[in-house]
Parts: sequence; structure tokens; C-alpha cells
Amino acid sequence: MALKADRYILMDDISFVMNEVAERGGMTVLSTGGSGAALDQSQAVVTYAASSSGKVPMGCLLNDVVNKDLTQTHLNFYKDEVQYGSKVALMTQGWILTNMIHPDVTPSAGDIAYVSVSGFYTDTSTGVEPMVGRFLSSEDEDGYAKVFVNLHGTIGQTT
Repeated sequence: MALKADRYILMDDISFVMNEVAERGGMTVLSTGGSGAALDQSQAVVTYAASSSGKVPMGCLLNDVVNKDLTQTHLNFYKDEVQYGSKVALMTQGWILTNMIHPDVTPSAGDIAYVSVSGFYTDTSTGVEPMVGRFLSSEDEDGYAKVFVNLHGTIGQTT
């Protein structure tokens, strides 16, 4: 579990699909964009990036993305599972409790949050990681931290 239920969502977006299996709680980045409103286009894709350099953060993933044989089983709606290649919910403004913190950092309350590799949040930047918000706490004994995400007004900023 990478995202606890304790969260406050101010704004979200449901206009992107994710074409990979992923755990909720990490920061997605734009892979390819659609055209026009792109509300029902499979070309509007987000991903957990292998490198955050030059990427545009799109929002915190609120669903577990799974690849199941839906003729044999069904999605677990209590876990907010969605099928690989389906629309996902992205939080663009609000706060969450997540353990998707890069293992090499120990953030403190007040540190700026940047997107890192594989959807992780980090408190350090080399100048190429996009800023996504601020840490509101340090990590607890289970590795969870409170992160305020604010992509409105911070998109493209690196410091």
C-alpha cells in the first residue's frame, strides 16, 4: 500500500490513461498528450518515469493499475483498481499520506517536494527535477509522509 486513506483532494483529473501496472501514491508524468480536449483518447498517457529530467508532472496516482484477466476475475473496487490501459484518477492539488518517498532521502516538514524516478517524491533536486509541492511532515515509522501536491502554479518549475 503506497497511499493511505487519510487525504484531502482539492482538484483531480480523469482525462489520462496509464499503460503500465502501477501502485497508487506516486507522481505521474506526461508520456504522450492527446489532441483537443483529449477526454476520451487513448493517446493521452501518463507514466512513472525512469528519469524525471524534462518531464511534466501530471498528478498523484489515486488508483492501483493492474493487469488482470477480467474473464476469470473482477477488479477490486474497494482498492480502487483499474485495468491496464484504462483511465486513472490523478490528484493535482491537495495532500496525501504516501510511502512513495525515494529511499535515499529523509524529508523534513517544510522541504520542497520534487518528482523523482519511478513516481517517487524526493526533497533534493539537481535542477532538472520538477517541483510538485511540499512535504508537510517527515517520514513516520512505517515510511509514510504527508505531502502537499500543488501542480497549479508549479508546473515546469524546478526550484
